[in-house]
Amino acid sequence: MSPEPKIIQTANAPAAIGPYSQAVTHGGLVFLSGQLGIDPTTGVIPEDFAAQARQALDNVRTVVEAAGSSLTRVLSVDVFLIDMGRFGQFNEIYSGYFSTHKPARAAVAVAALPREAQVEVRVVAALA
Repeated sequence: MSPEPKIIQTANAPAAIGPYSQAVTHGGLVFLSGQLGIDPTTGVIPEDFAAQARQALDNVRTVVEAAGSSLTRVLSVDVFLIDMGRFGQFNEIYSGYFSTHKPARAAVAVAALPREAQVEVRVVAALA
């Protein structure tokens, strides 16, 4: 029998803004909730798309590492954009986080995101 799921919570990333966890580990995997570009120290989402995208990816890295994994062990990434016209810009920023390691990925246009965010990123990673 596999161990029970473990809830991951770190103060170095934004707290969940609803009834969910930052991440859950189970069966050798880390399942992250979607990360917005919220600055964990101020609770503010920058207006600038690029700053939001970088912060969302920084938050992903922080939570993945808090779970005992790393960006190089990310298996899949889901990206939610309110403007697909930003797809190329997001890819440029994303490449700084996933340059040689290229996980499977989906990018989806959505009508809106919580807190009027422009981008949200969710990942599944293998534990180290």
